Amino acid sequence: MRMSNARENIISRAVQEVEDGMNVNLGIGMPTLIADRIPATKSVFLHSENGLLGIGHYPLAGEEDADLINAGKETVTAKKGASCFDNAESFGMIRGGHIDLAILGGMEVSETGDLANWMIPGKMVKGMGGAMDIVQGAKKVVIIMNHVNKQGQSKVKSRCELPLTGSNVVDRLITDMAVFDFTDKGMVLKEILPGADLESVRAHTEASFQVDKAVYLKEEA
Repeated sequence: MRMSNARENIISRAVQEVEDGMNVNLGIGMPTLIADRIPATKSVFLHSENGLLGIGHYPLAGEEDADLINAGKETVTAKKGASCFDNAESFGMIRGGHIDLAILGGMEVSETGDLANWMIPGKMVKGMGGAMDIVQGAKKVVIIMNHVNKQGQSKVKSRCELPLTGSNVVDRLITDMAVFDFTDKGMVLKEILPGADLESVRAHTEASFQVDKAVYLKEEA
């Protein structure tokens, strides 16, 4: 699958969040692309809230199994040792704190770590999905998204304008321009991704943020 440089930067950086031994939930859309990028040397179990733990790579053409799907209704494979269970047990895992990492897409993220990712008012949605449970139950929540929308407006907001999925739930935000962490001291710029610089990040970010010393040192180098 060919990707734009922006999407490639996001996926490549997001894969680095996945550590050996983790149970990881990947949201629909761009996060599902991470499954094929996780190194085989890492023992990771991918979780889908519709009832599968141990998602493998996407199937080859002709080898699809309609009974094996991810949360985005895409056909997937199951790794050796995978297990299937009902929806209630799947959400029991989420609410019980058994998901080490959740990587989800976002429509807007605020400077206080609020997330909006489930609906745009006036547009049809099938339902709110499982994101509201996931952002509360996962041990770490990472959001991946483009830094600006199609109109060129920042999606990294001082305050979310779209309906919230969760308040103060984001631990890390990865965009095509930068990586931000959300701490007790506020939103902190931790990294600048290829193709961007500090000036462009500031220009395209509505939210207020601090800059980690390591970013300054790298910019000066």
